[in-house]
Amino acid sequence: MIRPALTEVGIFLIPFAVYALFLIATRSGLLVQSSWPAHRLAKLVLGSLLLVVTSFVLLARFSGAPPKSTYIPAHMENGKFVPGVEK
Repeated sequence: MIRPALTEVGIFLIPFAVYALFLIATRSGLLVQSSWPAHRLAKLVLGSLLLVVTSFVLLARFSGAPPKSTYIPAHMENGKFVPGVEK
């Protein structure tokens, strides 16, 4: 469960990393407070939230079992373990 959470945190941080790379490339001072004004941080947060929501929508749309499929849980047959399957 931690991997999907860390994936979403990583997606959230992408715009901040891109902006930091931009500051480094333009030699504008990465750690200077004037390089990170409040309006720019607000835009970065909005962009990050848009990316996260988009990733949630795409994850819900393109992953998982097809609608109305039946899940057969893992079970034992003749003393052997049979993994769960989607049908």
